[in-house]
Amino acid sequence: MNHLKEFIDYGILGFLGFMSFVSVWFFIERLLFYRSVDVNRYAKKEELEIAVTNYLSLIATIASSAPYIGLLGTVLGIMLTFYTMGQHGIANTQQIMIGLALALKATAMGLVVAIPATMMYNYLTRKAEVLLARWDIVHEA
Repeated sequence: MNHLKEFIDYGILGFLGFMSFVSVWFFIERLLFYRSVDVNRYAKKEELEIAVTNYLSLIATIASSAPYIGLLGTVLGIMLTFYTMGQHGIANTQQIMIGLALALKATAMGLVVAIPATMMYNYLTRKAEVLLARWDIVHEA
């Protein structure tokens, strides 16, 4: 059962940490790209749309899946707590609460990853919409 605890601590939380790093990395990459975009370089709006929406779906996927991954860690942690209680006949409230609190940290981490990723996705989506609108204005004349 100790392997399951390590899987929750290092596997689930480590994966959520990696997801957080990836979302921040691509957020920064997109911001730098958006600063350098010249809408006049694109002959077709579709070309610009493809360029400005790169990696947005990855950030959205991280934002939408992080809470579920955190929830998986919580469910596994609660199962581990109940299993340990059953195996050892533990009725000590302190040990039960510690086990449940440690299990809930996975959900908290999932939300810590998902909320900023959602905000980053929404911000980048708006920036992409503005760039596409600028293309329309430039090519309207």
